[in-house]
Amino acid sequence: MTPNLAEQAKRVITLAGAKNVWLVTAESCTAGLLATLLADVPGAGETFHGGIVAYSKACKRTVLEVPELFLEKYTAVSREVAEAMATGALKLCGADIAIAITGVAGPEPDEDGNPVGLAYVACATRAGQQRQIRLQLRDTDRSRNRERMMEEGLKLLEGLLDEQ
Repeated sequence: MTPNLAEQAKRVITLAGAKNVWLVTAESCTAGLLATLLADVPGAGETFHGGIVAYSKACKRTVLEVPELFLEKYTAVSREVAEAMATGALKLCGADIAIAITGVAGPEPDEDGNPVGLAYVACATRAGQQRQIRLQLRDTDRSRNRERMMEEGLKLLEGLLDEQ
């Protein structure tokens, strides 16, 4: 992980602590890397509730309760699925804010033909606020794509925390 990502995670954990909110992650293509990044911040246990890795469509559907219709109609790499993942994580874990990442890290397109570098990040709050972004990264490097997805996700999360 880059030092920049560690600093971003530290800012998010500090801000969440100052706002007295619990965070949870729901990750697909980043496979728990964001949860690890947040948990590595000293004092994270005061505000980081946990993380769910839902890599397959079946796991997204059964664990995070992503509607089958969303997976069929929009594919697993979509705004709708990212939002449903965040909402499902909130429901499952009882946190205040969730961040979800779903995408194609590479090196090949996914089974639905979504291109490498396409990702959606969504944040949701228990109060019903939602934010999401679509990323179309140009890199074919799997590790770099994951880092960029987390970088943009942490920015989105930090912005939402600022509004709390």
